[in-house]
Amino acid sequence: MPEGHTIHRLAQDYTAAFARTAVHTTSPQGKFADAAALLDGTVLTTADAHGKHLFLGFGPAEDPTWVHIHLGLFGKVTFGPAPAPPPTDTVRLRLANDTAYVDLRGPTTCALITPPEKQAIHDRLGPDPLRPDADPAAAYRRISRSRTTVAALLMDQKVIAGVGNVYRAEVLFRHGIDPYRPGKDLTRAEWDAIWQDLTALMREGVRNNRIDTVRPEHTPEAMGRPPRVDDHGGEVYVYRRANQPCHLCGSPVRTADLAARNLFWCPACQRR
Repeated sequence: MPEGHTIHRLAQDYTAAFARTAVHTTSPQGKFADAAALLDGTVLTTADAHGKHLFLGFGPAEDPTWVHIHLGLFGKVTFGPAPAPPPTDTVRLRLANDTAYVDLRGPTTCALITPPEKQAIHDRLGPDPLRPDADPAAAYRRISRSRTTVAALLMDQKVIAGVGNVYRAEVLFRHGIDPYRPGKDLTRAEWDAIWQDLTALMREGVRNNRIDTVRPEHTPEAMGRPPRVDDHGGEVYVYRRANQPCHLCGSPVRTADLAARNLFWCPACQRR
């Protein structure tokens, strides 16, 4: 599932390609056909992201009509230049103007929602490190009262929005924190450092459209090691590196199942 930086990047890309233009809106698949017909020819005013949720605003800037998109595990977004090719019947939502088109396929959610419904989604999500209105103290209040592992709490979108399996594993490694430590044992100073790091890493992810988490002194060039070869791309410390040597200490990276997701960590660098 795409992590929060991808959704914020998509909001930027939708805005760059379609903002302030009348958009031809269709649903070749048919599942969004009625809503697409209502939106066809209206102006895309804005795009907003919160965690893994994308919102496209059409119509008046002061009172837009919102399309809520959640990609889930299988959703894909594809941009291209005009003229748009004939769509396949898997395209849930296509936007097109004189210069570009974008196709949405396979999302978990693609729905027309009201402003109160949009606000309700924001209200149930935790703070997003990429949003200017984020309150990291709100996340820490929940973490500091919980006996749940910090690794599970970081993946709980009600606690902090946008963090997925990669950022979870990598930020805990970067701060030497055992993923099984209970949230209540995390100090405020540790949380503040984690939040600041997540904000910087995820902003970099938006800029580069990929996740890189190794510090400059640990890049392949600096360490004289081969670059990572992985479909997900990006240089990381522990994510999907099970049984490979840790870049820092050489210990084998471990993996385990936690809350139905694979957890990765270095038991030597992340001691309790």
